[in-house]
Amino acid sequence: MSEVPHQLLAPAEDAAIVGYLDRLGIDGVIDLHVHFMPDNVLRKVWAFFDAREEHGELAWPITYRHDEAARIQDLRRLGVKRFSTLNYAHRPGMADWLNDYSRHFAKAHPQAIHSGTFYPEPGAGQQVRGCLEAGAQIFKVHVQVGNFDPNDRLLTDAWELLQQTQTPVVIHCGNGPHRGQYTGVENIERLLERYPRLVLVIAHAGLPEYNEFARLALEHPGVHLDTTMLATDFTQSFAPMPPGYVELLAQLRGKVVLGSDFPNIPYPYSHQLQALESLGLGDAWMREVLHDAPQRLLDAVLELP
Repeated sequence: MSEVPHQLLAPAEDAAIVGYLDRLGIDGVIDLHVHFMPDNVLRKVWAFFDAREEHGELAWPITYRHDEAARIQDLRRLGVKRFSTLNYAHRPGMADWLNDYSRHFAKAHPQAIHSGTFYPEPGAGQQVRGCLEAGAQIFKVHVQVGNFDPNDRLLTDAWELLQQTQTPVVIHCGNGPHRGQYTGVENIERLLERYPRLVLVIAHAGLPEYNEFARLALEHPGVHLDTTMLATDFTQSFAPMPPGYVELLAQLRGKVVLGSDFPNIPYPYSHQLQALESLGLGDAWMREVLHDAPQRLLDAVLELP
């Protein structure tokens, strides 16, 4: 397919996304950073974002504040053919019931990518094994919210299993939008020294440490970046991409995968696609991000040893 100027392709609104994907030559997008959570958990997440302005932070309205059934319909309307259901445990005892929810959700909705989570607690390896045995294809951990060191020895069995099976882990480990005790590139470097074949998907491209996490992706075969909020007007207002970063993204073709943070985004879904198109990296790069690269990650998951 010949390249088309990105300004002619970018969907101006959500209703234009499907036509845009048709012109790119793909039948839908695969979004690896979507949240479907138990209702009580999701409402606490929304309350957190709602309170930002009260604390003097940038407003973060929830664009797709709909019930669960409506959100599934939203994704279908937006051209999302497969999506994760990322839950993340932030204290001991949470992972098992979050994983139960995600397992039942994936069983009820074939377009959902069966997702799992784990936490540094006794039995974390069994949490991961149980998810894999049930068919999980992707995991999520949130270092800042969970306030844990990814190198915690309680996670040894979990990381070993995930490395052996090449199962992708979406890991929120950068210092943005909030710095945590264990966030930052250094702890991920240490983790990769121990498990060099881990498949890590760095949430939000590791903002604001864009260059540092891009370097990890260049150096490590299993490290990928997700596009969640990347290059959007919202993120550029507080964590702008550094000079030369677009050239790094071009070098990382095939290692950048779509993430959106749906439904918890303060702008229309189409704006994320507009932002990526605005980088001017071309149709082939966009097809990799929106479809081919995430599909390869899912296809590469191996059976349990």
